[in-house]
Amino acid sequence: MSDVVSIAQTFAATQAASLQQALSTEMLRQQAQSQESLVTMLQQSVEQTQATLPLGQGVLVDRTA
Repeated sequence: MSDVVSIAQTFAATQAASLQQALSTEMLRQQAQSQESLVTMLQQSVEQTQATLPLGQGVLVDRTA
């Protein structure tokens, strides 16, 4: 009887570990997607800012003034 209980406990622990690993993988995937979206948004913001500045403005800072 104890062998059956031991096998059942081992199976349950294995399933729990597998589920935990799957959840961790999914969380990392979602975090990567979120960071990718943030990078895309920042790139678009930079492109829009460069598009709206007049020619020569925002490229070089005159520190002699």
